[in-house]
Amino acid sequence: MYDPSHLRTFLAVAQTLSFTQAARRLGLRQSTVSQHVRRLEDATGRPLFLRDTHSVELTEDGEAMLGFARRILEVHEQATAFFTGTRPRGRLRFGASEDFVLTRLPEILEGFRYEHPEVDLELTVELSGTLHERLAAGRLDVVLAKRRPEDPRGELVRHDKLVWIGAERLRLDPDRPVPLIVYPPPGITRARALEALEKQGRPWRITCTSGSLNGLIAAARAGLGVMAHSRGLIPPGLVRIPERAGLPDLGEVDFVLVHGERLGPAHSAARALAAAILAGGDRLHRR
Repeated sequence: MYDPSHLRTFLAVAQTLSFTQAARRLGLRQSTVSQHVRRLEDATGRPLFLRDTHSVELTEDGEAMLGFARRILEVHEQATAFFTGTRPRGRLRFGASEDFVLTRLPEILEGFRYEHPEVDLELTVELSGTLHERLAAGRLDVVLAKRRPEDPRGELVRHDKLVWIGAERLRLDPDRPVPLIVYPPPGITRARALEALEKQGRPWRITCTSGSLNGLIAAARAGLGVMAHSRGLIPPGLVRIPERAGLPDLGEVDFVLVHGERLGPAHSAARALAAAILAGGDRLHRR
């Protein structure tokens, strides 16, 4: 009923919220992208996007179609591999941001291993900045991490807002430097927090640095300071710092899947893993 090529185009437009960028990503003409979306809307009998000359937004039905499209494409990929005898195999080096360690990503990976037993999955959990560096160096094949603001690459998995969090009992003194709990460089949230405070002219001091998310959480729960974190992934025992504290806005953040440029034999395995993660994207929230 739903053409896979139309679904892939729909996902590209939904991820970029731009017909022009989707066309560039897919290597298609913009008229072809518009045609694919129109045919998918004809098939569903519902408008999937609200669009004018300035913006593109998903409708409620478009939001619903996101999950369906990802699952349909995942099953399509599995069926094609099964009947063509091209089941993914070999070693796949996958890097995941620590932000997802406490979500249901392990369940998604377990399902992937069950569906693709011939793939040897090698998992690296690290800072987003470090993962991007290793991907660029050819030491990883696929990365699930925060996207740097200047980097347009990647398939969107989750869009969220960065917020300040800390222990519920924590009280900030407006006359003293903001106590910060941060990852070491090249942490993306670290850079965002420091830039926001510098721009506001707010003094700060680092009270804890840790390369481990659990280490940062422990420090925050102990009341050592505040940390920048994804709003939808706030760990138990920590809360958003109220706006009355006067901390600067941290903006938004995208979590994306990025493929290495030299995948070689890992290409089919990488595509299968990407399909599994995109299909299970709704489960990538805090337990």
